[in-house]
Amino acid sequence: MKFKMAPNSLFAILLRSPWWISLAVALAFVAVAHALLPADYRLLGAMGSLPFFVIAAVALVRQLRAPSARQSEATLQAVGRMNWAEFGDTLARGFERQGHAVERLPAGAAADLRLRRDGRTTLVAARRWKAARHGEEALAALHASARREDAGGCVYVTLGELSANARSLAARQSIELMQAPELARLLHGVALPPHA
Repeated sequence: MKFKMAPNSLFAILLRSPWWISLAVALAFVAVAHALLPADYRLLGAMGSLPFFVIAAVALVRQLRAPSARQSEATLQAVGRMNWAEFGDTLARGFERQGHAVERLPAGAAADLRLRRDGRTTLVAARRWKAARHGEEALAALHASARREDAGGCVYVTLGELSANARSLAARQSIELMQAPELARLLHGVALPPHA
């Protein structure tokens, strides 16, 4: 079974924050250990900062690999000009780069892609990525489809806004929302169609 970090845990929040925040927490931990513990225990107390140093290093690597604001904007503009066939292919290539085996699903299904990796199946709904506003119906259909297939997760891709009910449903049913920032990261480095 693969470990998944709780999205609102301290380490998950630090991973999403600038890397230097984790480094500052680690250094503060060392300083407090040095100031408050007897000399014989300072090293042992300071070792408690190791997870924060690791989080700082992981966050730094992730942030160095992330696209710049200009690259993200260019990618999202290109994605906004694509038709479904182009976007579906581009999205599939982005997931393949992450190590997923990607299967396109027939038109009319609640999901558009089936991802498989490490024995886990994830369904992705992306066909309405350009719609300006999304309600809970499409998310509910995606979740129902994932339950029928016994899929381990589902992802809803959109550049538009989600209604409050849709956001609430996504949170309750653990539907991952892939919006502009996440989509730009997924497609960073993926070859886009020439006219997009």
